[in-house]
Amino acid sequence: MIRREHYIEQIREFYDSDLIKIITGIRRCGKSVILEQVMNEIKMKSDNVIYLNFEDKKILNKIGNGEGLLDYVESNRKKGKCYVFLDEIQLLDNYVDAVKTLRLHDNSVFITGSNSKILSKEFTKDFSGRYAKFRIKPFVYKEILEYSKELNKECNIIDYLVWGGFPKRFEFDSEEARYRYLADLEETIVINDLITRFKIKKIELFKSLVDFIFQSNSRIISAKSIKDYIKHTHETCSVNTIIKYIEYLEEAYIIEKIRPYSTKKKETLKYYFKVYNEDVMFNSLRVVDNRYDLTHNLENVIYNELIYMGYNINIYNDSENDIDFLAHKDGKKYYIQVAYSVEDSKAYDREFKPFSKLDNSCKKILITNDELDYSTSVVTHIKLKDFLLMEDLDS
Repeated sequence: MIRREHYIEQIREFYDSDLIKIITGIRRCGKSVILEQVMNEIKMKSDNVIYLNFEDKKILNKIGNGEGLLDYVESNRKKGKCYVFLDEIQLLDNYVDAVKTLRLHDNSVFITGSNSKILSKEFTKDFSGRYAKFRIKPFVYKEILEYSKELNKECNIIDYLVWGGFPKRFEFDSEEARYRYLADLEETIVINDLITRFKIKKIELFKSLVDFIFQSNSRIISAKSIKDYIKHTHETCSVNTIIKYIEYLEEAYIIEKIRPYSTKKKETLKYYFKVYNEDVMFNSLRVVDNRYDLTHNLENVIYNELIYMGYNINIYNDSENDIDFLAHKDGKKYYIQVAYSVEDSKAYDREFKPFSKLDNSCKKILITNDELDYSTSVVTHIKLKDFLLMEDLDS
């Protein structure tokens, strides 16, 4: 497996901190691999290391619960700073108090867990701010190229736009095997991480909402529009229930919800939001006859790549024109339009028009899959194949 230095360098500063290091993210995005890579790096300077993987039933049965964990660490640690790595910690009963106790006794604690148990809201409640959280995401394109080379395989941009970046899918050679793996993964995420955990009773209604959300990536929607969609096939569902279901998807890192920013009202628009899937495969699994939604998946991929680069993202609306992204980083702002192609004159006019209403205080960027350069004196056109290799928007 490739070394994911992008994330490891963020964790490295906390190696000796008494804060609980929580490595989190959607299921099967590579959290355990990063935990192992951090552990191997620490082993180069210390042999006072303990690793426990609670997916191993032998280990889980041996430790038993939180008290057993405390006894095990105390019996096996050496003097001085001990580095304790706990993988899939949510499988251990009463782990919260045990982890909080470990950090008080010269232990540097690192944990990973399924997002079905370790959710962002629970960090605040359970660990009371005594943690540092590191969110891991599926591969971006640069990582895909590196991993494909390691596997002696090839992965082109279209494959990325269709099937996304979950690491294990690249190990399968046939499209049928990849599809089966991703479909089973989604089933696990939706059933285990959401329906079972939150004890959702209206299962079919919830699945309908999930289908709608996954197919609505890179689109502006509202709780009301979802309600209108659902009522055609199910009994009436309240807006509050829909909002609650969407929160479940957010908490499990399956989607991100971005509200448009209106300059007219000087605030985010409260009732509408744009949805981005954590991985575009959630959209593609619902496609019939290979008619993949490359246009919206492209925007979703660019959103994920920008987040990976460290940008904060808003959807910009000035009451006359919409800009796909207003990106912020290090005091700089960037207006970004995304289109699959602007070769057609209507598409060209549609994508460039919003820029004409904006001043030139921020860099204006158009990203498309075109081969020709459509840059103007005020708009920088970045080809998708170049953007996917960039470290930031100024490189």
